Amino acid sequence: MAHEIHSASALSVPDFSILSGLIENGGGRMPQHDLGLMLDWQRARLSRQLSRMAERGLVSREDSPGGRRVIRATDAGRSALTAARTAHARAVREALLAHAGANRETFWATVDAIARAVPGSRQNN
Repeated sequence: MAHEIHSASALSVPDFSILSGLIENGGGRMPQHDLGLMLDWQRARLSRQLSRMAERGLVSREDSPGGRRVIRATDAGRSALTAARTAHARAVREALLAHAGANRETFWATVDAIARAVPGSRQNN
């Protein structure tokens, strides 16, 4: 999947994780400290990764009142994540179907049942 994500978007798996976290959990903006806690990354690792991403225009760093650094997904980061998500979904689907074999109908019925059972899912509403 890492290869599929990178081919479609030039994002690494760490880039994908950070942008996904920012957008899904922070609306595109999150204090750096909170992002590190969410990803369970050490401060130095997160800082180095964010520096690389900022150099590529995927995120920006802003100082907020109170001295906390806030990370924001840029438009370029959002676009790259959209492309990566499409590739990720395709790779997951292909990987799952490769194991479904002749039981594809049963497989998709099970996936659908799981999706309906997840609280807050669109299928559950």
